[in-house]
Amino acid sequence: MTKPRIAIPVPTSNNPAYNHRCWPQYAAAVESAGGVAVEVPLTLSPRAIADLINGCQGVLLPGSPADVNPQKYGQEAEEACAPADAARENVDELLIQDAHNLYKPVLAVCFGLQFLNVWRGGTLLQDLTVMPVNHAAPGAVATAHAALIAGDSLLGGMVDREEAPADGEFLRLPINSSHHQAIGIPGDGLRVVARCPQDGVIEAVEGGQATEGATAHFVLGLQWHPERSFDRSESSRRIFARFVAEATAWVPRPIRVSVA
Repeated sequence: MTKPRIAIPVPTSNNPAYNHRCWPQYAAAVESAGGVAVEVPLTLSPRAIADLINGCQGVLLPGSPADVNPQKYGQEAEEACAPADAARENVDELLIQDAHNLYKPVLAVCFGLQFLNVWRGGTLLQDLTVMPVNHAAPGAVATAHAALIAGDSLLGGMVDREEAPADGEFLRLPINSSHHQAIGIPGDGLRVVARCPQDGVIEAVEGGQATEGATAHFVLGLQWHPERSFDRSESSRRIFARFVAEATAWVPRPIRVSVA
């Protein structure tokens, strides 16, 4: 069986050290799960990006030290808001559009989740420093806090029940955390499926163009970084395994069927 090709954009246009450190983590997780990581440079023309992603079966949107341009969700930048990265946003928009047109599976992480949410018409909280939880913990912190995951969600069906024991109707998963922004209003069709129990910050959403039957579309957004915990977390490995399995099973659909 041919391994699915997963498009992963370079995280930033202006921080080579971050790219060198972080992009390989996503690629390693994808390839350990049975996929082929395909780097999408931020310097390509839209036509070149279209040609590249035409041969990919899934899209992974990684984190970034940038913040989404708040004008895209109708706000002015607050003082704590980091500069936007227009090149990264332009590439993400092309990848998301392609994935939603053709129902390709999407896994969005941290900044990737935030951009996906804005693209789907949602908003962001520009700074979480007033929250009681340190969501901007350093990347080396293995467990920053927990996420309460809806047991009946797609994500809830992926996580390891020993790692994420039941807590009422939810599953309590220990997670890392490295962000200072989060979803404010969820985008169209995105279901909130995980929150931080201490302050209610949204930690995961899911929901593609369709959720049932032959046209089901896998879209999962995580505010934490499963690529960083891949080696030590069974739940992280299962998330990537399911994403790659969805990409393996993906088949092209005519545009007239795919566009919602």
